[in-house]
Amino acid sequence: MDRDWWRGSVTYQIYPRSFQDSNGDGIGDLPGITRRLPLIADLGVDAVWLSPVFRSPMVDMGYDVSDHRDIDPVFGTLRDFDAMVTEAHRLGLRVIIDQVLNHTSVEHPLFRESRQSRDNPRADWYVWADPRPDGTPPNNWQSVFGGPAWEWDARRFQYYFHNFMVAQPDLNFHNPEVQDWALDTLRFWLDRGVDGFRFDTVNFFFHDSALRDDAADPRRKPRPAFKTYDMQYHLFSKNQPENLPFLHRIRTLLDSYGAAVSVGEVGESHHPIEMMGEYTSGNRLHMAYSFEMMEDRFSAAFFRDTLARFRRLAPEGWPCWAFSNHDVPRHATRWAQHAADPDRFAKLCAMLLLSFEGSICLYQGEELGQTQTDLSLDEVIDPQGRAFWPEDKGRDGCRTPMVWESRAPHGGFTTGTPWLPVKDPQRDHAMDLQFDVPVSVRDTYKAMLTLRHNEPALRTAPTQFLDTPEPVLAFRRGDLLCAFNLSPERAGLDLRGSGQPLLSQDADWTGGTLTLGPNGTLIARAS
Repeated sequence: MDRDWWRGSVTYQIYPRSFQDSNGDGIGDLPGITRRLPLIADLGVDAVWLSPVFRSPMVDMGYDVSDHRDIDPVFGTLRDFDAMVTEAHRLGLRVIIDQVLNHTSVEHPLFRESRQSRDNPRADWYVWADPRPDGTPPNNWQSVFGGPAWEWDARRFQYYFHNFMVAQPDLNFHNPEVQDWALDTLRFWLDRGVDGFRFDTVNFFFHDSALRDDAADPRRKPRPAFKTYDMQYHLFSKNQPENLPFLHRIRTLLDSYGAAVSVGEVGESHHPIEMMGEYTSGNRLHMAYSFEMMEDRFSAAFFRDTLARFRRLAPEGWPCWAFSNHDVPRHATRWAQHAADPDRFAKLCAMLLLSFEGSICLYQGEELGQTQTDLSLDEVIDPQGRAFWPEDKGRDGCRTPMVWESRAPHGGFTTGTPWLPVKDPQRDHAMDLQFDVPVSVRDTYKAMLTLRHNEPALRTAPTQFLDTPEPVLAFRRGDLLCAFNLSPERAGLDLRGSGQPLLSQDADWTGGTLTLGPNGTLIARAS
């Protein structure tokens, strides 16, 4: 049992609806995941993370859970889940599953009971508040999905709080019984053999019990944000100090199971790096990630400053970095203006991300250089996209099905009609096109994962940055030199010494000069 296996680990995120359909209904499922696990294991990652597969009305694609301890029939059964975990373990993969504890579905039995009256056994399990004298909500808190974060309920003559959709009421973690219920839910899955949890919206669990108004966002903007949520500085609707002792309770439970781990999603725009550090220090979460590297920023200064700031602010904390996930446009498209060509850029991103200090998460299809799918409004299912189109086209573009076979109907994802379309630009990055091709994108990911596994410095050594001008990012980790040209133009720099190249793309280090071609990269053992 290696309790520290997660330090420097690489996790592969599976979005189950879009991974592999096994029964022709157009939606991915657990047997489909089990079928494809050997390809993930062959890539060389340490673990898989599954987005929610629990019972749900699917208003928010499974993040509105109606039963935290059962599998939704669209994905299979508990027996299918157990079979998937067994196969993953046989292949040497650990299994991390999503836990959506901040809120439930309105169809959850707990909420159905809570809303019946003000004095039933679950009355205080959710966040309820009386209206102001004029009937308006108790404060100005806004929902991530738009508009006030309060919904009137005529059964109790009160408002309930929802940080997200109206159909996702927030649980009241100030109630110790709610905390105990959440920990019991974790025990249920740990006893089934899972190796850890990814906690959705981990900084949202607690709200200010005095219901004080949030402040206006102090950052000046040229015009109002299209989301009212983004006009506020969320001092009281989330990020409360009571979160920290509850995270300690989670850690204590996980430690009692040996090598079980936790990774938290920090949804915060004002001070995400600081919060990642706070949440992973002091025996709380093992790892945390924010959306810091999943935005439009792409420069040597940005990556250097972000990595250095985390280590400076949280010397005892541990980050988990990602370039893409199921909530943001794929980085191959998001950063396309920096690409010499799509494949070269995808390989650059692979070597860049997998050389970072901390742990890493890869999103399904990333290893193929997969791009964002361009969808029309009539094809969009995501409620966020439908609410904010065209300013925000939603999250469906990064959630379209995996393409396994370029010429098969629907890319080999399903024999039925897929829940989201498979389009030709995505077929160009099919899995079967990555084999028997010299140095494919997938080959580069595999080679880099092998290097990270074989070189302890890439997993745990501290980062020492070199003073390099844009667009070159360069640093040392132990005896390894890592250098990256983040532009589509050739770049060079004076660099004394020499080394043994371990993995490179269009790089030459001779005579005290390092020359990097467009999106060129070099990882070498320096002498």
